[in-house]
Amino acid sequence: MTTFWFIVIAFLWTGYFVLEGFDFGVGALLPLLSRSEADRRQVLGTIGPVWDGNEVWVITAIGAMFAAFPAWYSGLLSTFYLPMFLIVVGLIVRGVGLEWRGKVRSGAERALCDAGIVTGSVLTAFLWGAVFGNLLYDTALATVLGGLLSLSVAILHGAVFVTLKTSGPVRARARNAALAAAAVAVPVGIIALPSVPGSAMDVPSWSASPWLWACALLAMAALTAGVALVWRRREGWAFTATASSIGLTTAALFGALWPAPLPGLTLAEAASAPYTLTMLTWIGLIALPGVLAYQAWTYWVFRKRLTADISAH
Repeated sequence: MTTFWFIVIAFLWTGYFVLEGFDFGVGALLPLLSRSEADRRQVLGTIGPVWDGNEVWVITAIGAMFAAFPAWYSGLLSTFYLPMFLIVVGLIVRGVGLEWRGKVRSGAERALCDAGIVTGSVLTAFLWGAVFGNLLYDTALATVLGGLLSLSVAILHGAVFVTLKTSGPVRARARNAALAAAAVAVPVGIIALPSVPGSAMDVPSWSASPWLWACALLAMAALTAGVALVWRRREGWAFTATASSIGLTTAALFGALWPAPLPGLTLAEAASAPYTLTMLTWIGLIALPGVLAYQAWTYWVFRKRLTADISAH
């Protein structure tokens, strides 16, 4: 049960980073992709129907950690109390901006909401990478590189999503933004890649686990392929590639955390009692398929591209 729930939690975090990743990227790019109010509505319309559903993944992931591995949950939040607090603040500010923007009337109020969306998106995307970078390597360099990688990949992922979901000038700007973000994301990813000789984050434990090294290399290959596909205007495949890169990176991340997610704490020591894990398993088997089906249906319903005319209504 311990292994099963670690895999479930890794899956939930993967879903969060893939789905909320493009949300963060779209929010961060809002002022760069917009030249008018119609443009801003078009950009935000790409995530309007799905952003709050995407956040359910992190709530579920943290809730599962609390229930299945309470010592891991408490240790993680206490160790990274300040960045976790700032992440919560960023999510709140961003959420308020997204919710209130359509309800305010003045340009100044909309500008304030836009500032909250951009600030919350950038801050949260950077801090998640910084937290996990520090968790793995516990150095200032790893913290900064993790934050830069997380933010730049989110911006790239979000820009690709906008090219997939829009038409007209916004789509062209998003394509240029994706190529610009790749100029940061790819080099930072290469620098941060574990097990590469001379890498700033070379850790012997990665060399002892070839599949982690393979996941990291495949993640970089997928990221590079996504850039090439954007260049060729194959937005659907490009989004698949950037999503795969994030998924593979998260798989490598949690693989590196096995079997000790915190220093001096193994999963066996952090786990709840077997009865609790059994009850959680039954609850998860009943609830999770329904949640996945509903979210898939939501994306299917809102699958069409947005134009400036449509998003203005």
